[in-house]
Amino acid sequence: MALSHAFFNQNSRMLCPRKKKQPCLKNCTAIAVPSMKGHGYLDYTIENHTSKAFEKMDEMRRNNLLCDVLLRVSYNGKEEDFHVHKIVLASCSPFFRAMFTNNFRECHAREVTIKDICPKVMQRLIEFAYTSRITVGEKCVLHVLLAAMRYQMEDVAKACSDFLVKHLDASNVIGISNFAEQIGCHELYRTGREYINTHFSEVTNEEEFLSLSHCELLDLVSQDSLNVLCESEVYNACLKWMQWDLNNRAQYFHALLNAVHLYSLPAKFLEIQLKKCPILSKENRCRVYLSKIFQEMCLHKPLPRPKQRGNQLIYVAGGYLQNSLSSMDAFNPQTGEWIKLADMLEPRSGLGACIVSGLFYAVGGRNNSCQENTDSDLLSFFNPVTNQWASRAPMNVPRNRVGVAEIDGAIYAAGGSCGSEHHKSVEKYDPDNDRWTFVAPMPTARIGAGVVACRGRLYVVGGFDGDTRWNTVDCYDPEEDQWQPVASMETIRSGAGVVALDNYLYAVGGYDGTNQLDSVERYNIERNYWEAMAPMKHRRSAHGLTVHQGKIYALGGFNAGGFLSSVECYCPDRNEWTEVTVMPTGCSGMGVAVTMEPCPQLCDKNEEN
Repeated sequence: MALSHAFFNQNSRMLCPRKKKQPCLKNCTAIAVPSMKGHGYLDYTIENHTSKAFEKMDEMRRNNLLCDVLLRVSYNGKEEDFHVHKIVLASCSPFFRAMFTNNFRECHAREVTIKDICPKVMQRLIEFAYTSRITVGEKCVLHVLLAAMRYQMEDVAKACSDFLVKHLDASNVIGISNFAEQIGCHELYRTGREYINTHFSEVTNEEEFLSLSHCELLDLVSQDSLNVLCESEVYNACLKWMQWDLNNRAQYFHALLNAVHLYSLPAKFLEIQLKKCPILSKENRCRVYLSKIFQEMCLHKPLPRPKQRGNQLIYVAGGYLQNSLSSMDAFNPQTGEWIKLADMLEPRSGLGACIVSGLFYAVGGRNNSCQENTDSDLLSFFNPVTNQWASRAPMNVPRNRVGVAEIDGAIYAAGGSCGSEHHKSVEKYDPDNDRWTFVAPMPTARIGAGVVACRGRLYVVGGFDGDTRWNTVDCYDPEEDQWQPVASMETIRSGAGVVALDNYLYAVGGYDGTNQLDSVERYNIERNYWEAMAPMKHRRSAHGLTVHQGKIYALGGFNAGGFLSSVECYCPDRNEWTEVTVMPTGCSGMGVAVTMEPCPQLCDKNEEN
């Protein structure tokens, strides 16, 4: 019976009598439909319907069934044909969608010729369109990525990018980054550049780096985002690149020097280069340029504020809270986050801290814990690249509440105490020889003094000699090995924080023998006088004080209310303090300094442990 007859008859309730349970269409002109009033609606989904449908379409493709276009793919004289369905390619590629829907010639063509793509690569893209699966390896991933970008198949491009990111290393990252930039794969390019910035020193040891053009190298070393321990790493990388082909590359030395942050180099490093660098003996213009900067450093003239590479963090080591602490944390002012790092080798409070060649040095202090209570002569350093501590030669005498600063790569440890003895002695540490030597002692014994270096000289501010708290300030000249007094502060301060910023010294907080202080005063080095500045939000002594990107940060400390966890930031332009964060643990007597951001993978690993 033809199905064109009326299939349903609203007036009929009769079923075909041939079978009691099943309707039969033979010899029937109508089927009765029972009423379903009041039973709602059915919403039913077959979860694997789409995948099963695409499986059938892929099967039809492989058997050339219902295919409406033939892709003739040619590459290097080789040609291969692929029968496909336009709608499938158009559904996952804006390129093919435009080709088949926008009245181009190919829109109605039964055959389309595609050149300059390997047929095997095209086969992978076609199979992905039907199956959502893509398989790539080291030999083909770049070819597949190039094709995916060309035909705008974002999911394939992301899969290839993820594969390449997973296999980035120092030997291939430059090539992969350049390739990503050329084909417009921005995310892969960004990730590659981040890898170069983070692993710059490793990358410079590879042949890809040495094969860079001078323009590519100049672009690379001009990046402030390079994460290096010391600017000397950038300078040495430029030397290494030139020495690879000295006859042809020496001409670019001056241009490269303009990209190096020369005022961030230690004067001692520049002196060695001027004496021993063979390239400078040939490139007189570069020699004159570096000599001028070196002379400015030696004459202690006001210098431009050194530029910092990469993201710099504030590191906080040790401290005191009922007991001496061994913790090491870093604060990122850009994100407001604290990072937990490897603990010190032993608990210490009252220690000094400074940065030499990007390494965080912890000097002296006291181990006041349940097991012992001893003053320390220890010297150790933390490497943010490896997230590890290492010991170095101890000082000649233990020094608790010691003042520490760095001048031209040497560490100076001034004053401090051992038991009841308050030191006026000062020691100098040479990292190259791992050795401490005494220099001229201070005129007055001091513990809890603020010690800071500025323009090649060492300043010791305030402090306590066991009987008297001081407002006096003494200045040490390393070249003359002599001390001389300069203008005294307006306020007596021990346990104050002292930093140098833009040719000023800032003395912040402290203890005057009666109260913790919130007051701040600033020393004008050129004119030899102190002036009052805006006070902090909190009174504090034995706190951490450091400079980060032109602003002063005061961390923790102690006052009549107990141990502080608050962190304040001072803006010299506005002469104003603002509270910015709280420390993971409130404490006093910690070592604080600023250096490069640690490797993220190492930080994550430490937090897991």
